Amino acid sequence: MSHIVVLGSGAWGTALALSLHRRGGHQITLWAHSPEAAVEIAEPRENILFLPDFPIPAEIAITGSEAAVADAEIILSVVPSEFLRPTLARLGPHLHSEQIIVSATKGVEDQTFLRMTEVIASSLPQNKSGQPALDLSIGALSGPTFALEVAQAQPTAITVAFTDSAIAARIQAEFSSETLRLYTSTDVIGVELGGALKNVIAIAAGIAAGVGLGHNSAAALMTRGIAEITRLAIACGGRRETLAGLSGAGDLVLTCTGSLSRNRTVGQALGQGRNLPEILESLGGKVAEGVRTTRAALGLARKHKIEMPITEQMELILDEGKDPREAIRELMLRPGRDEH
Repeated sequence: MSHIVVLGSGAWGTALALSLHRRGGHQITLWAHSPEAAVEIAEPRENILFLPDFPIPAEIAITGSEAAVADAEIILSVVPSEFLRPTLARLGPHLHSEQIIVSATKGVEDQTFLRMTEVIASSLPQNKSGQPALDLSIGALSGPTFALEVAQAQPTAITVAFTDSAIAARIQAEFSSETLRLYTSTDVIGVELGGALKNVIAIAAGIAAGVGLGHNSAAALMTRGIAEITRLAIACGGRRETLAGLSGAGDLVLTCTGSLSRNRTVGQALGQGRNLPEILESLGGKVAEGVRTTRAALGLARKHKIEMPITEQMELILDEGKDPREAIRELMLRPGRDEH
């Protein structure tokens, strides 16, 4: 039996806690960002705000205490990207060497352009010489997943990546069940960037739907979207085949086409003429990571001198209020080129 602490009590964190509980054989703790937030879930034994109608078994502990991570063997981080660094700063004094941290957050940090595993590593306690004071294994979990369907125990396949293949194999064995199938990888970069950048393309897919474009447009957008994601991932050290897998093309297709996709929903509303602050307010506290990732993705692309035309247009729409129809027109009128 492993003690697994799930950091983050949103829909995805709650769904993963439920999946791990169904698998059996583990002690599961769901960690909320405050004692008050923990009580809101613990008293009704249900995450009414983010994942209603799914009873949380009594065997799943629910807490807002930072000390809860001290006894964990595996820490599954599902904290939204903008809150990850301050959360790790709070938890750092309670962490210890030999723990395994699995990041299930899909994003790139603003300004630093760091992937989530890099944010975690840079947020851990350091010794006087500025070196990490803890020996922790940090990896990523990503793939085509809607929290609702994982909570419903619908068959789902995802990828877990660690540079140490033995650690990836351990997480595969610890998390896999008859409803959640894990594949392993050593390409942490590719897995993380595929999961983060597809959210940007999903906003674009939503915009296309919102302005009334059809299947031809959606297919072109997704295909060219995975092309620019792959270019950047390879430039950062990822592998092409990873972006053709579950955490790349698989996640992209789901998020660009599924009605449960918050990023697609944001894009669709933009295409229909609504303004961004109003759209984000209507999400009721849920996070569309692609909005924050767009700016960071372009910063990373410029650092590596990679062209990302779809992402560039998304930044202009999100940050400068550009007319989505004009953005689509400019994409179509770009100079011709060879496909590869």
